Amino acid sequence: METKNADLSSLKIDRNKSENINPDRKKLSYYVGLVIIVVVVLLGLYFGWNALFKTSIEVELTTVTLQSPSQSSAALTASGYVVAQRKAAVASKGTGRLVYLGVVEGDRVRKDEIIAQLEDSDIKAQLEQAKANLKLNEADLKDAENSYKRIQELLKTGSATIADVDAAESRYNRVLASIDLAKAQILAAEVAMENTLIRAPFNGTVLTKNADVGEIVAPLAASTSKANVVTIADMNSLQVEADVSESNITKIEPEQDCEIRLDAYPQHAYPGYVAKIVPTADRSKATVMVKVGFKSYDAKVLPEMSAKVVFMKEKLRVEQLSERQILVLPKESVAEINGSKVVYKVIDKTAIEVPVTTGRDMGSYIEIVNGLENGDRVISKITDEIKDGLTVKVK
Repeated sequence: METKNADLSSLKIDRNKSENINPDRKKLSYYVGLVIIVVVVLLGLYFGWNALFKTSIEVELTTVTLQSPSQSSAALTASGYVVAQRKAAVASKGTGRLVYLGVVEGDRVRKDEIIAQLEDSDIKAQLEQAKANLKLNEADLKDAENSYKRIQELLKTGSATIADVDAAESRYNRVLASIDLAKAQILAAEVAMENTLIRAPFNGTVLTKNADVGEIVAPLAASTSKANVVTIADMNSLQVEADVSESNITKIEPEQDCEIRLDAYPQHAYPGYVAKIVPTADRSKATVMVKVGFKSYDAKVLPEMSAKVVFMKEKLRVEQLSERQILVLPKESVAEINGSKVVYKVIDKTAIEVPVTTGRDMGSYIEIVNGLENGDRVISKITDEIKDGLTVKVK
């Protein structure tokens, strides 16, 4: 019974007290918590950034290339294309349908050889008509001449008048003029016949065939006709046209010896010489064209092939032409680690160490005997920071 009557009011929570906590303390707690969160986020970003980029450095790449041993003593190297200095796009003088084409790409032709022909039936008819008119007028000429002479004799005896003589003379002169006209018509028709024949302008080789039998060809092509029937080049006039930087043109002299290598046959060299330095520059490229002639070449040299020209400081020796090209790299692209030569390829933004075998020292370059292939890309300059597995960024 005493428990039942006990006073429990002392156990009641006074909510007014909890609500009267100092508001400044609440605000301070809020700002402290906010600062802690910001600091944690910044630390996370800092350590994450370091984890990703602390070991990443920027590098440049260089390419493993083929180079002839003579290039180590070259004055200059330039690229260009083989160009025929004597080349013609052969077109017809007249307009008509092509009925004959006697050549295809690669065929050799001689000067004035008939290589194509246009339809000529209408011109043949004009020619025959002109010839017939000439025969008729020649027959009239004999009669007009005899008549004129007869009238002159009759005039002496008084059997004819001056008017009769003048009429006979006029007829005679008209027949003579008709004969001259017929001869001119024959000449015009023969010229038109000749214009239906398309002849080779010089000895050469057919490079391209631009029209086919049945097509309309004309000297000035329209949308429904062709202008050029074939393109011919004199294969004895091939030269390499190379662009040389303006800043290096002083290293080039007329008749200077050169070594020419076609990209299609890089292991075969041809002797050459500077044939002409074109006396103008290309403003857009800041280059000067240099024409390099072949001292000798074979049938493998074709127009429009790309070529590399080595301008020699000294006379080109015959034995240099037989030297094979070798793989080279700049010396600073090769490092020595534990007695072994290595280079670094970049694969998936990672520097990968590749062991190589080196050969001849070629000045600023070194021969790569084994470990790389032509066209491979490696880090151009190796520093102490570059290690195997390092994350890098290619510049």
